[in-house]
Amino acid sequence: MTSNTMTSSAMTANALRANATASKTASLSDLTSAAGRIALAMLFLWSGYGKFAHAAGNIGYMQAYGVPAADILIWPVALVEVLAGLALVLGWKTRWAALALIAFTLPATFIFHAYWGVPADQVMNQQIHFMKNLAIVGGLLSVFAHGAGRYALDRH
Repeated sequence: MTSNTMTSSAMTANALRANATASKTASLSDLTSAAGRIALAMLFLWSGYGKFAHAAGNIGYMQAYGVPAADILIWPVALVEVLAGLALVLGWKTRWAALALIAFTLPATFIFHAYWGVPADQVMNQQIHFMKNLAIVGGLLSVFAHGAGRYALDRH
């Protein structure tokens, strides 16, 4: 064998190893992308279902925070949570679903978890919920930025 042949063989072996590593990384990325979408969706599916199943209590909660027309607003909110949650699970129109859920979550965060305006004994609890919601928005922004991934009806 010449040195050129050995160099070519070594390059081919390195390329094969790199492809195998990239394939494993892509597979893990695809799985975690789907798992992340589903985990985010579960929160909204549960919440939307709760609004449908326990409308009176949720309307009262919304009214206590000064939400106008809570008895009307609850229905489109619940519908958005359920439909966008299902879209995330299925990976269908994922970016639009993420944007819809961001548009819901941000105002809800400032309305229901305004920790700066609650009694001192409630500040920590409301601040935790506020920050949790910001983290959820961060996850939704990541879904918006990267799309549904491989395991989805929409593959981007």
